[in-house]
Amino acid sequence: MSTRGPYAKGAAKRQEILDVALEIVAVKGCRNTLNREIAERVGLTQAGLMHHFASREELYKAVLQARDERNTAEYWDPDPGFEGLLRVIQHNTTVPGLVQLYVEFSAEASIDGHPAHEYFRARYEWARGLTVESVRIAQSRGEFGPDVDADTVADIVLAAADGLQLQWLLDRSIDMVARLQAVWAGVAAHSRRGEHSSPAGARG
Repeated sequence: MSTRGPYAKGAAKRQEILDVALEIVAVKGCRNTLNREIAERVGLTQAGLMHHFASREELYKAVLQARDERNTAEYWDPDPGFEGLLRVIQHNTTVPGLVQLYVEFSAEASIDGHPAHEYFRARYEWARGLTVESVRIAQSRGEFGPDVDADTVADIVLAAADGLQLQWLLDRSIDMVARLQAVWAGVAAHSRRGEHSSPAGARG
């Protein structure tokens, strides 16, 4: 019990830090959020804060992980599929600071050796898996043709989602949900081309 007590207390404080960081970064973004502000909100010194996270990069990586866990539980798990992804994107419009963190941090992490490089590589694999599942669900409903390449569609959708988030940060009039719906509908239509055409030489 003596070893589990401090561990549980440390885990609880770490979660409190993430909850507060999510709240602050969602509004201010990563560049305007100070470690001191997070530390004060959870009753720690800056040194105490860094006891739980070895670096600012580690803190922000954990913030993005916590965001993904929340979004998956709230928007994807209740109804997995493309609509779940759209609900996540719609929610993102209410937390611009977290969108900014994701866009900036993912770009930085593309550099080999960055502390979050492996995290983002694994995250893309995870996100691709969820999107492939969305395609399979669409196929089962007859929305997509049976021969569509689910991996290719997933790559296209994720690329569109990431690109739209960057554009949205620059121009908030962009409707990310509508744009993604258009991409999805276009791929779906392409996947079913020729399904209802008559065979060559057929007579009526």
